[in-house]
Formats: sequence, structure tokens, C-alpha cells
Amino acid sequence: MKQKIYPLQGDVQHYVWGGRDYLGDLLNCSKEQPNAEYWLGAHSSLPSRVFVDEQWQPLDSFLQQNPDILGQKSRATFGDNLPFLLKILDVADPLSIQLHPTKIQAEQGFARENQQGIALNDPMRTYKDDNHKPEMMLALSEFWLLHGFKAKSDILAILAQYPSLASLQKKLENSSVADFYAFVMQADQMQLHHWLMPIVKAAQADFDQGLLKENEPTYWVLFSMQRLGITEDKLDAGLLSFYLFNLVHLHKGESIFQGAGIPHAYLRGQNIELMANSDNVIRGGLTPKFVNIPALVAIVDCQAITPKVGQAMENQTGFLPLTVDVPDFALIELRWNNLEKFEHYAEQIEILLVMQGELQLTCGDECLTLKAGQTALISADTSYQVQGVKTGFGVVATVP
Repeated sequence: MKQKIYPLQGDVQHYVWGGRDYLGDLLNCSKEQPNAEYWLGAHSSLPSRVFVDEQWQPLDSFLQQNPDILGQKSRATFGDNLPFLLKILDVADPLSIQLHPTKIQAEQGFARENQQGIALNDPMRTYKDDNHKPEMMLALSEFWLLHGFKAKSDILAILAQYPSLASLQKKLENSSVADFYAFVMQADQMQLHHWLMPIVKAAQADFDQGLLKENEPTYWVLFSMQRLGITEDKLDAGLLSFYLFNLVHLHKGESIFQGAGIPHAYLRGQNIELMANSDNVIRGGLTPKFVNIPALVAIVDCQAITPKVGQAMENQTGFLPLTVDVPDFALIELRWNNLEKFEHYAEQIEILLVMQGELQLTCGDECLTLKAGQTALISADTSYQVQGVKTGFGVVATVP
């Protein structure tokens, strides 16, 4: 009888903004360099490994050889490829101001850069593949992020609080948010200095003494300058995003969705992130990586957004789906108490990741025990049982 459940292992990405301890402790890996992201999926740049026939095999090649594991619906829509990528992130320093393209924009951009002969590993490459990258995130700690534009009236009210931003206030009063944002993001150093440095100098002492609050945009301007090494003579236009975008504070267990074109930036905390199987990131500042302002302003969604935060489900147990309306992935929280049992049916392929506690996964004669940081791959069309060994929680990534 064909195997239905498999041990799965991912790999860590060591981006400079990552912390060292969180993933180091969870995965029992080295803390000598930043541990930013733990990837679980079949993306060609860092495929996970599945344990089959007493050896570890790359997940992408394993699925190509065993496509029935994906499920009929998934294969009909996405072919013989895993359509999602599951990650754990430890954000110690702010990530870049960024957004992700639609599927059509990704296909066009990928083809254009291929035609231009830009290598996939070229740091000046913007489109790494031809897929879109909607993202769902679940906070594992107190988590701060930027998420979409505020309403124009709210931006004007914030700009009015700072004398050095008076010219920006006037500019926005007489232009669309899209034109205004393009103007800001293409500002030169003299303009940035005039706008930002009076604010920075006035707030620096309070920041140094811990008197600025995290719900104030200027706190994050100074925090970003400190952590990213941004100096007065090399200011970053992305710093102005803190006055234009929604500043969102998620509590542990809360969630949020990032759609195509929505500008955003993770600022601090740990989370689980589930996304379409893509690495397409168009950056607009606060990063040493390639910043592509023309590409950013061409596709950015400047409509006002009211952040929709999914509520924490920490007092519930069982399989608890999170609401997200995309065809590529679905994220399910799994919470259990000691000795508690649940039956579940995987219609499409699933990746089950344990974050805390311990559980036993059973399918017929097959049995896996998973502790925090361990993962299983579950074949489509599989009925299985979960039993809590130690109270805890995890997530299941699948195709809706």
C-alpha cells in the first residue's frame, strides 16, 4: 500500500533582517548568522526535503514523480506543482517597503526580464518567476507591520502635524494619492533632508530615552534609521511610508492578508506566512537589496485600505480555518490539548507544521510523532487522526 504521510524538512534563509534565537531554538540550528525565514515548500530556489524509502529527497522532484499526492483539484488548476509556500519568519529589523504583482503582471515581467537576458540570480532582477504572491500571515508574537494606504484625509491630517511636511500636505491636496506617492518615492536627498531631518532631530532624545510610543509613525522612522544604519546624508524615501500607510499592531494569534499591489512592510515580531509559490518582491526602500521605484509606482495599489484583522482562536481546539479568498492556498490553525483526538480528511495535499507541544499523526498503519519545529507532508485523499501528546498548536497549509 502506498505511503500517505511523510516526514518533511525545510531550510532557513539567512537574510540580514532576521533574528538568531527564535528559529535557532525552534529548529535546533546554528545561531551564528541571522535566521530570518524557514521555508517549507517546493520553490525551485530552496525546495524542502521529504523522507521516502529511508532517504531524504527534494520535494519538487518527488512531486514531479508522484503528482497524485497533490490532489485532483490542485493538479487541474496548478499542474504538477505545489502551489503554495509555507514560512516561519523572525523579523528583528524592518523588512523592505514592498509589494507583489498580480498573476498577469508577474507573467509579463518575468518574460520581459528573460528577454532582456537578466539572470535569475542577478541582484538587479525583479521578477524571479511568473507567479503572483498573495500572502496570509498569522502572528506568533506581538507583531508590527505597515499595510496599505491610509485614507487621503487621514494622510493630510498626519502631514499637518509636522511643519517640515507642510509642502507635502499642499502637494497632496492638489494631486491624487498615486501621483503624490510617485513624487515622494522619487525625491532627491535635499528634499528628503528638508522633510525628515527636522522631525528626526526633534524626536531623537525622546526615542533614545524610550519615550516614543510604537503606535507613532516617528518611532518607526527612528527605529528603522537605527537598525538599518540609515544616515542623514543617505536618507531613504521609504521612511515617509510611516506617515502614509496604515500602521498595524497584531496580537499573538491574529492574522492579516496581503493582496496583490498592496504596499506593506513587516517591522518586528515572529509570524507564520503562507503564500503562493513565488519569490516576486518589488521593493521600494528600507533595504540594501535592489529597489525598483519605476516598477513599484507602476503597479502599486493606492486605494485606501482599512486593515482586516482575523481574530485569535487560542481558546478553541481542533482544525480552525482562517478566512482567505485565493485559489492557491488555505491556512488552517490546529490546536489540541493533551490526549485530545481529531479526525481529518485531506482532500488536497497538506503540510502540517507543529509550533508548540507534541502530537501523534496516524493513518492506518502509518504513525508519525511530531514535536515543535517538525513537519509532515500528507497526501491528497487521505483520512488521518491527530492525537495530542502535549498540549500545543500548529498550522496546516493546503489548497482550498
